[in-house]
Amino acid sequence: MSEGSAELRRLVVLATPIVAAQVGSMMLGVVDTIMVGGIGSDALAAVALGTVWVLGTLVFGLGVTLGIDPLLTQAHGAGDGPAVGLALQRGLVVAALASLPIGWLWLWTEEVLLLAGQTPTLARMAHDYVIVQVVSVPAFLGFTVLRSYLQARSIVAPTLWVTLIANLLNAGFNYVLIHGELGFPRLGLTGAGVATGLTRTLLFVLLALVIWRGRLYVGAWRPWSRAAFDARGLGQILLLGLPVGVQLGLEMWAFQLATLFAGWLGEKELAAHVVALNMASMSFMVPLGISMAAVTRVGNLIGAGRPQAAQRAAWVALAMGAGAMCVAAVSFVLLRGLLPRVYTADLEVLAIAAPP
Repeated sequence: MSEGSAELRRLVVLATPIVAAQVGSMMLGVVDTIMVGGIGSDALAAVALGTVWVLGTLVFGLGVTLGIDPLLTQAHGAGDGPAVGLALQRGLVVAALASLPIGWLWLWTEEVLLLAGQTPTLARMAHDYVIVQVVSVPAFLGFTVLRSYLQARSIVAPTLWVTLIANLLNAGFNYVLIHGELGFPRLGLTGAGVATGLTRTLLFVLLALVIWRGRLYVGAWRPWSRAAFDARGLGQILLLGLPVGVQLGLEMWAFQLATLFAGWLGEKELAAHVVALNMASMSFMVPLGISMAAVTRVGNLIGAGRPQAAQRAAWVALAMGAGAMCVAAVSFVLLRGLLPRVYTADLEVLAIAAPP
């Protein structure tokens, strides 16, 4: 077997559960969209607008926390367990700090959407959907830190299983809270927001519990100390993470602005745009998962002092990502009449989302 083929096999083994976990994370929002779509196109449009603001701000915090990835992967590759544990602790501190401005911005959802030219009714509905999710911000960023820690050590199964369980719980929470089942009040759109916020919190709690009960901290941990709060160490993470946050933010807002523009056209047009963008975002989770696997693989190889092997892994991952998106593009063309029906039965919205 050639070195390239062997590297492809390693990346596939590492990337498959990461991709599945990424798709599972994305499914939290997709489930909201699908279940709220049954209420009406106005609710579907409101979720879209709320998600614009949620993802457009949350992605920056996500990028900042990813600043720990090279520290984790290289320390693990070098066999330095205490350094891995310290990077994890500092990542959790950064996640907690980053959640404060993001949560504050979510409190202004209605005002921001009104400034962006959205209708008062949809802006208010979107605000109701977002405001109940504020408390979940630190938990979600903490979850991304724990996920990065496990990935750096090539332990990917726990994140996958936790994400799958969270998706099942999210669907149940949505059903109960949106429609008022099992004695709960009928909360409609707000219920979808509560379900998503609760599920994000459970992602962190469940993954932390798995790490603790499964002793997945063994060999890569150190007791909490002042070093976890050292300004220079936290600054190193910010130095690495801020450019990632800005890049991800710019990329995200290229799509989020299109959603705001669609809102100017009308409720049906916005709902159709949401359907198309949801499917595109789902497909993007595959190369994103591959890239996360590449970060782990390349960082481990650099930490182990094997730069040529790291370069080969990067090229193989790039080819894998491009191939995955080619498959997605062909699928969208061939199945354009079927895929949008998963989200809505509104014929007008379907006609706009996927014209014949």
